[in-house]
Amino acid sequence: MKTFMQKKEEVKRDWYVVDATGKTLGRLASEIAKILMGKHKPTYTPHVDGGDFVVVVNAEKIYASGRKLENKIYYKHTGYFGHLKKATLREMLEKKPEEVIKLAVKGMLPKNKLRDRRLKRLKVYAGPEHPHSAQNPKPLEF
Repeated sequence: MKTFMQKKEEVKRDWYVVDATGKTLGRLASEIAKILMGKHKPTYTPHVDGGDFVVVVNAEKIYASGRKLENKIYYKHTGYFGHLKKATLREMLEKKPEEVIKLAVKGMLPKNKLRDRRLKRLKVYAGPEHPHSAQNPKPLEF
């Protein structure tokens, strides 16, 4: 029996929509990362980018267990000396709720050359509306 290796020309991408209301941040991010990588498909090949598009709505309504809203800190450096900025999860959810999910999914993806391509297929929106209805995304439940 020969080993199946998918080619990039054979990749067929679907669109999925995920409602993040009440979902735990880390569990949601790991499931989204699996879909972006294509691990849910029987044709998964590690060196081929065979994942699907994921649209996340209601990013502002995610759930964080424990005291993560106060204790989880996001760091960002501006490039200037002494300009290390930090923000808690609560502050990030108020200012940029989309960024919280993007950073969580980015951390769950493998650190290789395919990561940026996979992240471009992730679309995150704070509210319930999204502009991708023409692609007919399928609802996805975890």
